[in-house]
Amino acid sequence: MTCFYKYTAEIQLCIYGVDPQYAPDTLVRELVPDLHYKRYYKRFRAPMLFKSHHLPRPEYKCVVYLLRDGRDVMVSYYHHNRALMGDKVDFLKMVEEGEGLFPCKWHEHVETWLYNPYNAEMIVIKYENLKKRPVEELKRFCAFAGIDRKDSFLNQVLENSSFPKRRQKEIQFGWDNPQWPKNRFFVRRGQVGSYKDEIPSDVLEVFLSQAGETLRRCGYLE
Repeated sequence: MTCFYKYTAEIQLCIYGVDPQYAPDTLVRELVPDLHYKRYYKRFRAPMLFKSHHLPRPEYKCVVYLLRDGRDVMVSYYHHNRALMGDKVDFLKMVEEGEGLFPCKWHEHVETWLYNPYNAEMIVIKYENLKKRPVEELKRFCAFAGIDRKDSFLNQVLENSSFPKRRQKEIQFGWDNPQWPKNRFFVRRGQVGSYKDEIPSDVLEVFLSQAGETLRRCGYLE
């Protein structure tokens, strides 16, 4: 059986017992291959783990779905696209028309996965909960993945994958993507609620009109 995971470094490295402080992006991509980046991979264990942004597929039988407030997602995606495509990225068109989004709009992706059409064995982990109660969420993941990790190790993983240490690691080792511009950080901000001071009011209005019900269903709106 093969497991497909949308991922964070913490979740990946819990599986392999690797200290994230000493795991450059090249190693992370070897341990948990990105299906959109590499055609071939080395099998280090069974079951194998992969990163995917795809919508549900019959072969995706065991899934950790990482969910984040769509407003923060759109801000992050906007900066990601600008880094790769420059000033031609239009934030409003991105949200309104889905321009430059893969594979679809945020609410469509979330709703499709929550519907779980192929009845995958699945756990949903919220990014915000990983920030708020990280050890408990990593324990949930470990139980789902069938692995045993001591609290001391989980705390070490969390300490060594903190934002300052990720930024420092990116400076030291770089990012394993030849298309990523050398003058921009991939690890940008990572804050909960960053949309509040980064998303223009007209863009937010359009996003809420499309994704408001999904935000509410997922507990991001009252």
